[in-house]
Amino acid sequence: MTASKKWSAEVTEHSDALDLEEHIFESDDAKKIAASLKRSAEHSQRRKAEPFRSAMSMLNFYINRAGKNLPQKRKRVLEKAKDELRAAFGREKQN
Repeated sequence: MTASKKWSAEVTEHSDALDLEEHIFESDDAKKIAASLKRSAEHSQRRKAEPFRSAMSMLNFYINRAGKNLPQKRKRVLEKAKDELRAAFGREKQN
């Protein structure tokens, strides 16, 4: 395993900003992922941005770090989780 893979896994597992539910990004339920990220962001005392931005940033970070290694099925679930996260925070998708 390369240092960069270890680094990104470490961030995902032990974020300084959010206390993430274990294995949340492995769920097949986009609503569950969004709800967990929302809960984590709202309860965090260490985040630097508003809860919505912190939660969306963590989700984008996970998707981007997985890159080409992310199976299409998993990517679809995570992209759907973005929409669910927007809905959970009362935000509309920007076109």
